[in-house]
Amino acid sequence: MAAPPGLYTSVIRERWAEDVNPLCGDRVRLALRLEDGAVAQARFTGDSCAICSASADVLLEKIQGRRVPEAAAVTTEDLLATLETDIRPTRMKCVTLPLSVLRAALRAA
Repeated sequence: MAAPPGLYTSVIRERWAEDVNPLCGDRVRLALRLEDGAVAQARFTGDSCAICSASADVLLEKIQGRRVPEAAAVTTEDLLATLETDIRPTRMKCVTLPLSVLRAALRAA
């Protein structure tokens, strides 16, 4: 279950991004706090399917404490390996949406 809108944005304001998958309506917003070039804190909120939410959870586990280049280097394959389930091609955007939102947040000024 995603946190209520705005819960983390007042705490973590350094970097954030949001995107929507127009095919199924998944919406993911990631908020990041960086310290000394590493991800000190990361949270997500959104309205998303189970696959997208699981992907976001896995992604946040993978990037917590990592240096920004390492966090940015997480791949779809990394997420799929951790999820350990078969994802049909029609649902692949559900897996990749949190990853694209992370990359946008890391590019944000």
